[in-house]
Amino acid sequence: MSYSIKKERQLLLVSTFSALLFAMLGIVLGTLIHSLVIIFDGVYSLVSLGLTLVSLVTVLYIRKEDVSKNIKRVKVIESSVILLKGIAITLMCVLSFVAAVQAIMEGGREVNTGIALAFGVFSMIGCYTSYWVMKTQGREVNSALVDAEAKQWLMDTVISAAVFVGFMIAKVLLLTSYAHYAQLADPIMVVMASIYFIIVPVKMIISSSKQLHQLNRDGVLVKYSHA
Repeated sequence: MSYSIKKERQLLLVSTFSALLFAMLGIVLGTLIHSLVIIFDGVYSLVSLGLTLVSLVTVLYIRKEDVSKNIKRVKVIESSVILLKGIAITLMCVLSFVAAVQAIMEGGREVNTGIALAFGVFSMIGCYTSYWVMKTQGREVNSALVDAEAKQWLMDTVISAAVFVGFMIAKVLLLTSYAHYAQLADPIMVVMASIYFIIVPVKMIISSSKQLHQLNRDGVLVKYSHA
């Protein structure tokens, strides 16, 4: 096994375990303190985990000797996986947006801002570390799948930063005469995050779709759909 293939698998495994950790922490903690945005963060990590496992299985397949020699076939598989990732993340953002708007219409949610701030700091540092590892170490393997993982972690890092800033604002509001607005901070953050973060997966969908379209024009897709 070559160094680049081994490195690629190691990076995807690191991303898998990291996503599992943040998914469990975000969903459990978000549920306990009734925070939509923390649950959003956890669900995003859970979706990332599922997609990373898909990437890992894909790597195991396309790095087989009889497959890896066929560059066009590898491109078809990689583009298809990235398209799947883009669709899954876009769907998650849309569903989260709908849930947040509904929460705003119901008057918002009261959240323990102290715990939320602590989570924001921990998640921000952890997610950025994962992104940094994927981005810097991924340069050695030049893998589209590892690059997609880096983009996912960058999105999660910004989500965590948004959580921290949003709850910091809510904490300040609680000390003023506008305290009743503090409970709107949580769902508003989800709305903002959903709108902002849908940009990256949409770009992934467009890019991979163009790649697949080009391969289809070249007759590659037709060839392997009947393989």
